[in-house]
Amino acid sequence: MSSKTFTLRRRYFEHGTFGELVDNSGNRLAVTVECPWLNNQPGKSCIPEGTYTLAPHNSPSKGICLAISGPSLGVTVNGPSLRTHCLIHVANKASELEGCIAPGERFGVVSNEWAVLNSRNTLDKVLAAVGLEATLVVRGQ
Repeated sequence: MSSKTFTLRRRYFEHGTFGELVDNSGNRLAVTVECPWLNNQPGKSCIPEGTYTLAPHNSPSKGICLAISGPSLGVTVNGPSLRTHCLIHVANKASELEGCIAPGERFGVVSNEWAVLNSRNTLDKVLAAVGLEATLVVRGQ
């Protein structure tokens, strides 16, 4: 695993999962939005808590982003696994996601839905911090 470790501390709500992505020193890189926890249903639920690998990925639909991989947790980029193509990519609201994570600069409201703001610039910041590979620890707060 990479020497760079990031922790996603999150809170669960019926309308989405909201968190804070911090580096090894506890400095906040981003706030995050995900789908609510729906028993790890592909395309509908946030990913399970656990330890993952992050690596740059070029998605045909999302562009340059980060791929999340944790084979022991059933999450891989291309499968076979329970969950595939779980990414950290640009988005603002849980309703725009299908099991991925969207980073933002701060929390806000977009079209009457809790959201993250300034996702594009924040993703660029997270990509730079991750580099070629990093470890992501996902846990409840």
